Amino acid sequence: QVRLVESAGGLVQAGGSLRLSCAASGRTFSTYAMGWFRQAPGKERECVAAINWNGGSTSYADSVKGRFTISRDSAKNTVFLQMNSLKPEDTAVYYCAAREGRFSSSNCNSRIYDYWGQGTQVTVSS
Repeated sequence: QVRLVESAGGLVQAGGSLRLSCAASGRTFSTYAMGWFRQAPGKERECVAAINWNGGSTSYADSVKGRFTISRDSAKNTVFLQMNSLKPEDTAVYYCAAREGRFSSSNCNSRIYDYWGQGTQVTVSS
């Protein structure tokens, strides 16, 4: 079993920055692919960014490319989402997710992830 715990989100003004982290339990974190997803009220959950097991492959939603960066520190069992130039439309509950496997490519398909965090609220004011 894997337990994922996201850091607290928060309220930030448009144009500001925020970094989310997701700490994972489990001794095989280094073999997990990770993803960040978000869900705004009344909308479906969408992938924000994903990273493969060794950090060699990342992928991003078009809406966040150039603004968000996903990274991982396997020594600390943690994945990060650096969010810059935040916009009001980035307001959502953000979730991290994990999937075991040394896949060469990152993957934004939510259905392949086995483990999910509880979510953290990010609110961007205009």
